[in-house]
Amino acid sequence: MATRKPAPPAFVCTECGWTTSKWVGRCGECQQWGTVQEQAAKTGILRQVSPIAPGADRAARRITDITTTETPRRTSGVAEFDRVLGGGIVPGAAILLSGEPGVGKSTLLLEVAAQAARGGRRVLYASGEESQAQVRLRAERTGALHEELFLASETDLATILGHIDEVSPELVIVDSVQTVASSLSDGAAGQPSQVREVAATLIRVAKERHLPIILVGHVTKDGQVAGPRILEHLVDVVCHFEGDRQTALRFIRALKNRFGPTDEVGCFEMTGDGIAEVPDPSGLFLGHGSTEPGTCVAIAMEGRRALPVEVQALTVESTAPNPRRVVSGLDSARVAMVLAVLEKRGGIPTGKLDVYVSTVGGVRFTEPAADLAIAIAVAGSIRQVSVPRTVAAVGELSLAGEVRAVTQAAQRRSEAARLGYAQVIDERSGTLKAALGDVRARSTARRREDDIPPF
Repeated sequence: MATRKPAPPAFVCTECGWTTSKWVGRCGECQQWGTVQEQAAKTGILRQVSPIAPGADRAARRITDITTTETPRRTSGVAEFDRVLGGGIVPGAAILLSGEPGVGKSTLLLEVAAQAARGGRRVLYASGEESQAQVRLRAERTGALHEELFLASETDLATILGHIDEVSPELVIVDSVQTVASSLSDGAAGQPSQVREVAATLIRVAKERHLPIILVGHVTKDGQVAGPRILEHLVDVVCHFEGDRQTALRFIRALKNRFGPTDEVGCFEMTGDGIAEVPDPSGLFLGHGSTEPGTCVAIAMEGRRALPVEVQALTVESTAPNPRRVVSGLDSARVAMVLAVLEKRGGIPTGKLDVYVSTVGGVRFTEPAADLAIAIAVAGSIRQVSVPRTVAAVGELSLAGEVRAVTQAAQRRSEAARLGYAQVIDERSGTLKAALGDVRARSTARRREDDIPPF
């Protein structure tokens, strides 16, 4: 029967090296107090790291000696995309583009690839979701054919790296990172370990070769980038492509950008011929200039852009015990709050009416700056008062009936003046009642009978 080896000593004297299996206050060899300490077990996994002298090209430099001309930006050929990136694509940058399925990510990047190829740069488009023939058909439909645009349908990371060596591109697009697998990592494509390995390898290639790489990323049901969170930390830029598939409008915004601001928004429109830029989307969210009561224009902020959004309201007498509240494009909770403030502080009863509130063009306008426009539109529908075309409203309503200032108010007023809105009803009115009075002073009442009261 095999004998068990005795356990190694657990305590050692730091002065003479005397060992013992139990702790004692005084060393049994040198008779000194307080020198016996617990000995850590040797695991053998600790390794010493030897310093390596960096080469001349990788030596640390003074930050004042580094100039930005060493990494000039290159335009992608799509001005709205360049706007979001901060002026263009930086060589060696790793860009992650996410978005809902079917929103148009591949169409946008195919247009970016074609425009870059037309600008004299060689582009490699590696698709892991579509075949070469499928990408070619979409390129024919959108007019994205060019001799300097190379297509590869691959899901193996090593093969994609081989394509990069053979083609020697100046821009690489991988669609998508969740479909590519590496033999150095276990698991199927799309698993966190695979996504981490694939992204780290491609980013390392981008940095070493000063080769910009654009990665397409899937999203979860909550709209977050799928895969490990480290994916967003590794890349330089994280962009989100969003839009309602029922409408043609698309927005791209930067959630992270190491080379520029994160408050820029690019606007696109999906057409039958592909995707088109919308450099001035000011008229997309306005009606046809109708003077019917129940409409009011607000100024929304999309990044640094100020966009006019028309809010429409319709009120009818309710025949049900609980009046209906139907909201489209706005925050239903804020609309309910505005209706309560309008009745309590503005003196306009809404409790027995069915109220329908919507925005024009399918835009989502959920910021507090829409409160005053909602109140004016609903009050105009109830009182049959039309808001003039030259009047816009921007302001947040408090439960006390005060009109509060909103962020970037000066820019909103400047954009309103540029678009022909001579009067802006905002926090300068002070209260909701005063704001309704300002609208009444500038409006033309459409009264069918004399007993219809004004605001």
